[in-house]
Amino acid sequence: MTCKAEIPYGAYWSTPFARWQGSFANLHSIEFAAHVAKNELAKRNIDPKVFDYGALGFSVPQKHSFYGLPWLTGLMGAGQAGGPTLMQACATGVRTLLAAAQEIEVSLCNTALVINCDRTSNGPHLYYPNPKGPGGTGVAEDWVMENFGCDPLGRHSMLQTAENVAKKHGITTAEQHEVVLRREAQYREALADNSAFLKRFMTLPFDVPAPNFRKIVGTLEGDEGINHSTPEGLAKLKPVVDGGTVTFGGQTHPADGNAGLVVTTAAKARELSRDPKIAVRLHGFGLARAALAHMPEATVPAAQQALDQAGKSIKDLAAIKTHNPFAVNDLLFARQTGADLKSMNNFGCSLVWGHPQAPMGTRAIIELIEELALRGGGWGLFTGCAAGDTAMAVVLEVGDA
Repeated sequence: MTCKAEIPYGAYWSTPFARWQGSFANLHSIEFAAHVAKNELAKRNIDPKVFDYGALGFSVPQKHSFYGLPWLTGLMGAGQAGGPTLMQACATGVRTLLAAAQEIEVSLCNTALVINCDRTSNGPHLYYPNPKGPGGTGVAEDWVMENFGCDPLGRHSMLQTAENVAKKHGITTAEQHEVVLRREAQYREALADNSAFLKRFMTLPFDVPAPNFRKIVGTLEGDEGINHSTPEGLAKLKPVVDGGTVTFGGQTHPADGNAGLVVTTAAKARELSRDPKIAVRLHGFGLARAALAHMPEATVPAAQQALDQAGKSIKDLAAIKTHNPFAVNDLLFARQTGADLKSMNNFGCSLVWGHPQAPMGTRAIIELIEELALRGGGWGLFTGCAAGDTAMAVVLEVGDA
């Protein structure tokens, strides 16, 4: 199928991602996303008044996040635009893109803003009152740390889902470390020529604002907190879980940041595009859920659903991006689909640049578009797992307008 909605080429952006407790640790994620979006739209000569819909995604609440998307659009000068605030953990990037595409498909809007943001740093500590509890006390929760460590349905950690899949499919530590080294090498290609690839969608150097957004307190030359692994260093690492296979080197790190993109009609896309000769078309979406505590497996059926909707196969794809919180994810995906393990995730992926959850998928989709543009066009897939053993995927095409 072909959606009515398109992404205007170049009408998207991402901040660098900063390892948690780093340069973005004290920035309110929604206010920060509005600050960045306002600046990035101005650089692209896109008037915020053009938007008649928006979708905001996050997975870590911030103060006043109850007001969600309308607050963010109001802050950035698009107060006429309303819309939902969505949360689907690491699948939020695809979920918000789909929400915008659906709105355009049924002619309820013309031009939508998709914004995803998260700050895993300094996550909220919540208290749920219960006057009938022992002594009148309630229940407390550390939003980030406790949910990383415990799926309430099975009482297992996210790490355990990777271990379950590694055991089931016979994936070894050594294989995972080979993937890590390959992914880091691919990311270094994005840093070549003074980060030329990243600068296609990212403002670098990036000015880090103060929490009140009235002054600049620092600059980032790129993503902050990237690992630089060696075969010898990885070989020294022990699995995190006794008897397991996943080391700290074979998994991603929590991070902070935001990313956004514009979704509109084909005609409007030509007007807002950085290059009107290039079209970015959406052709298929997928949603799947794996068995309990087998989260990495969900990416495969989600991808297949999106490919089926697009009428394509893995062999038709010029580029593939995955959310890979664990190297296990890519090994499983390549084995089950026949995708080339070494050519997936060119220029970077969440295994390397980090895991700020909601904006992670948006950045991956942006990088997918830019890789296809560099290739002169073609079809691409992004697929990524999320908490609760779910996954979402999207198939898109970069071609001649």
